[in-house]
Amino acid sequence: MPWREKIPELADLLLASSKTLVLTGAGISTESGIPDFRGPDGLWSKVDPIEVFSVETFTQRPKVFYEVGLPLLGALHQARPNIAHYVLARLEDAGLIHGVITQNVDGLHQQAGSRTVYEMHGHLRSATCIGCGHQVSWRQLEEMVEQGDLPPLCAACGGVYKPDAVFFGDPMPPEFDYCCREVADCQLLLVIGSSLEVAPVNYLPYLSKKFAIINMGPTMADSRAVLRLEARAGEVMQALADELTKRGKLKS
Repeated sequence: MPWREKIPELADLLLASSKTLVLTGAGISTESGIPDFRGPDGLWSKVDPIEVFSVETFTQRPKVFYEVGLPLLGALHQARPNIAHYVLARLEDAGLIHGVITQNVDGLHQQAGSRTVYEMHGHLRSATCIGCGHQVSWRQLEEMVEQGDLPPLCAACGGVYKPDAVFFGDPMPPEFDYCCREVADCQLLLVIGSSLEVAPVNYLPYLSKKFAIINMGPTMADSRAVLRLEARAGEVMQALADELTKRGKLKS
């Protein structure tokens, strides 16, 4: 069945749920010009992620990250939200979703107006000294690097500044346990733009009572989904917004 014919069913699921959460991955941000990580042209095709974005490498050779990894992450700051991000913010305003759990570090949900966002892999708004915990903004971090500080060091203790993103080998943020409980309590989890390959976030759908998937390409949980739409996130979310507006459940 073409994905557009499934939009009424998706709207039915959403309206029948008294508590819906959304899980987003890299696929929701590709339409904002951010490449995914694992695709043919993804970020991992340009660098070895374990070499550049692991805690072990950062601890032992932080200069590697600042020479190779930081320019790739810094480019994410040029991106802007797309229609999928904006529709999710509208759904939250209308009380149709309770929040967004995201694997992304780009901050586009917040830029689009979403208020309840749980960032499972951290963010790129700031960096923290691994010695004393002093925090600087992302722009301050970039300025130190531009001035030749590789790696940028804390003036107070001499520790290295590490971006507040989750690197390979980092523990999950405290919010992850909270999100596990919230997903287990929700009636519907809407997965958007995630192949559900990255643990432990990929376990979240199995905690929910039911889940639907919007994604280009297969996911690890397709066989368990109550509904699956293979299409771009922006197209589906615009169509869903149109359907909900037609039913009087969403303001135009």
